Amino acid sequence: MATNKRAIIRYRALDNCFRSKYKRYYIDDLIAKCNEILSEHIGEPISVSRRQIFDDMNFMKSEAGYSAPIDSIKDGKKTFYRYNEDGFSIEKSPINKEELEQISEALEIFSRIKGLPNFEWMAELETKLRDSIEAPTRQIISFDHNPYLKGIDYLRDLYNWIKHKSVLKISYQSFSMEMPRDFIIHPYHLKQFNNRWFLFGLNSELTKIQNLPLDRIQSISIENLPFIECEVDFEEYFEDIIGVTNPEEQENEKITLEFSAHRLPYVLSKPIHGSQRYKENKIYLELKINKEFLSALMAFGADVKVLAPENLKTIIVEEAKKIMNQD
Repeated sequence: MATNKRAIIRYRALDNCFRSKYKRYYIDDLIAKCNEILSEHIGEPISVSRRQIFDDMNFMKSEAGYSAPIDSIKDGKKTFYRYNEDGFSIEKSPINKEELEQISEALEIFSRIKGLPNFEWMAELETKLRDSIEAPTRQIISFDHNPYLKGIDYLRDLYNWIKHKSVLKISYQSFSMEMPRDFIIHPYHLKQFNNRWFLFGLNSELTKIQNLPLDRIQSISIENLPFIECEVDFEEYFEDIIGVTNPEEQENEKITLEFSAHRLPYVLSKPIHGSQRYKENKIYLELKINKEFLSALMAFGADVKVLAPENLKTIIVEEAKKIMNQD
């Protein structure tokens, strides 16, 4: 059975059903769940046959699929289905043969284009993929990631909702909120920063771009509303900032920094921002002062001295006073 787009969506829907400890899923429930999830993703009513669901289960149980431990359990005259291993999920299962072949084909394509301009990022991606499918007897490379990050399960669905231009109702609760709030969001972009993922989209009520960290999202549902097309160039949107906070009312600041002799080589080898320039033992930046930039700057501690502008000096002094005055 080909692992095409709709098949993968069905497998993930069935996987969620089989993992449930609180609800029994009979064949009609499995069909209804697959129809619901497919219709949401495709954007039109979808009807899956009983035969298709049984074929999907057989594939998931096979070695060519996921070796899924699916049990069929009699309940009177009816039968319900669930995994017989706690914690099993196809998301955690090893790559199967067909997926391995697809990844290998993708790596061949990567090897041809990774050296082209604007494709430098593929070198890291290729290394990650090869490390996954050509694993040596011991680990020889590690990547910065957090497998326990809350909200990461939304990532694939959000990618598809952005691609298919779905309007979303997002229940969101920031750390400062006592209760979740619902936002109507036209999703446009996903960005990873500091090992967290953020969704950027147009907030219908605020009529402005809002960024929502995925780990603070409580739930997402699709709204049957016209999609407002994205007018933002996100490459340009992030050009003048560090991180994800873009105070649109602010102008760029010309910043001059002086670093200690032992810290300067580090800053030269790993620039703070794309605008960074070095001249006469000083670092020059031009960007917006946001909370991510301030965090990066204060992480240098006494190894950095702010020479300009004056308002940045004041901010740093005030933050240092707050730290010193804590009980």
